[in-house]
Amino acid sequence: MDSKKYQIGYYPVPGTYNKWVTKDHIEKAPAWCSVDLRDGNQSLVIPMSLEEKLDMYRLLLQLGFKEIEVGFPAASETEYEFLRTIIESDMIPPDVTVQVLTQCREHIIRRTFEACKGAPSAIIHFYNSVSVAQREQVFRKSKEEIKRIAVEGAKLVKKLADEYEGNFRFEYSPESFTGTEPEYALEVCNAVLDILEPSENNNVIINLPVTVEMSLPHVYASQVEYMSENLKYREHVTLSLHPHNDRGTGVADTELALLAGADRVEGTLFGNGERTGNVDIVTLAMNMYSHGVEPKLDFSNMPSIVETYEKCTRMHVYERSPYAGALVFAAFSGSHQDAIAKGMKWREEKGLTTWNVPYIPIDPHDINRVYEADVIRVNSQSGKGGIGYLLEQTYGYVLPAEMREHFSYLCKGVSDHEHRELKATDVLDIFTSHYMNIKTPVSVANMSFTQTVNGVEAYVSFIKDNNKTTLHAEGNGSLDAVSNALKNYTGKDYKLKVYTEHSMQRQSSQSTAAAYIGLELSDGTVTWGAGTDTDIIRASINALISAYNNSFND
Repeated sequence: MDSKKYQIGYYPVPGTYNKWVTKDHIEKAPAWCSVDLRDGNQSLVIPMSLEEKLDMYRLLLQLGFKEIEVGFPAASETEYEFLRTIIESDMIPPDVTVQVLTQCREHIIRRTFEACKGAPSAIIHFYNSVSVAQREQVFRKSKEEIKRIAVEGAKLVKKLADEYEGNFRFEYSPESFTGTEPEYALEVCNAVLDILEPSENNNVIINLPVTVEMSLPHVYASQVEYMSENLKYREHVTLSLHPHNDRGTGVADTELALLAGADRVEGTLFGNGERTGNVDIVTLAMNMYSHGVEPKLDFSNMPSIVETYEKCTRMHVYERSPYAGALVFAAFSGSHQDAIAKGMKWREEKGLTTWNVPYIPIDPHDINRVYEADVIRVNSQSGKGGIGYLLEQTYGYVLPAEMREHFSYLCKGVSDHEHRELKATDVLDIFTSHYMNIKTPVSVANMSFTQTVNGVEAYVSFIKDNNKTTLHAEGNGSLDAVSNALKNYTGKDYKLKVYTEHSMQRQSSQSTAAAYIGLELSDGTVTWGAGTDTDIIRASINALISAYNNSFND
């Protein structure tokens, strides 16, 4: 690694722009604009379908967003069709404004207005890149030429807004603002404002994107304060932020920039976006909430929000994500659990309405989460996550996700039938008796393997009803060869759907391997088995035979 190749690529403003330092908290929520359907969507491996975008759009409305960037309608047919769908189906509430993105290029701007025709309220968000690197390397144009692109874009959107049916506002972004000389960014923005002529009835948005994080957060805050104090028509301009998270400080950038005078934030749920993502609006809003500031967004059912988000985006909300992660209210340390339990009791004894419980920054019930102050317990209402975690932490068995779900129903069934809570030993007994090294009706007496050019050749001796039969089979590996032998022996077809293995770290000094197998039968049902042995091949075959035998026992 050679750090000398990297130089500071941002441009600080004079030190006089630091009044934000004297403020210690954000006093009110900014205007929020979700860009999940545009910036978030374009960063997905598989962009959302029309139906998925509609589901996400409904979620954003439910959460209370009043401005939603719905796409780049000139970029693809799906983007265009989505916007036309919500306009023609009257799906834009009276108090909601949709936003669309366009480059400062004439044919793209015209296509964008065509897509917005008839919108009850729409923000035309136009942009061009103004940074030193983009000017020199990509466009190879002078400052004056780059400014002219922005000005001509402003003239065209203003002209077309008068020609097309709809209620339009304007937003301009000097893309790559963080890599631009502040005085030049100001010059370009003011030139655009002179064309758009902000007024009491014509509020214009100037958006300062952290297209790439390049500096410490306080540098960006001072840049924002500089722009806020020097923009023309400031009383009629909404100063907006659009931070990305390349340095992992997107939330800090935004919070400090709000102290510096910004009025509005563009971001995504859980920070989905290009590269390391956009700023996470959930974290920002909940941070404000934890300081007693009404965020103007409704996150009172966080699990449901996460479920819809994951379904629409195929992304996963990390277990430790602030406020929303599955484990953020779980304390596995005994001392933490003790402190939290005592804090809860203190709050109850004193009849407190304010929240000040050790280790837990907000009341989990506010976002439809529950904190269990005791160790993980299992009853008929327990979930697969808790049961799987208990089995893993106590005994070292790490079940695959699908098997964990199957196992949880077994445990809950026992608890429900016996009307009692299950202890860790009960959970282990259910696991071993239902999955582990099941030897009836079929077992394997012995086996041998020979490596061949095409894979592995196996001789396997099966026992059923005290009768021993030896078969020969080939496969691409030892497990595959035994599986083929088993199919030949039983005449029963199946697919090996799931296979995982790991070493048993919690066992004694003797190394033990565990394997888990899910077999999909011809009728589509999946049967599960587990196996352990000091030899991983034998453990895998034990799991295979167990899963096969469970096709009779399930």
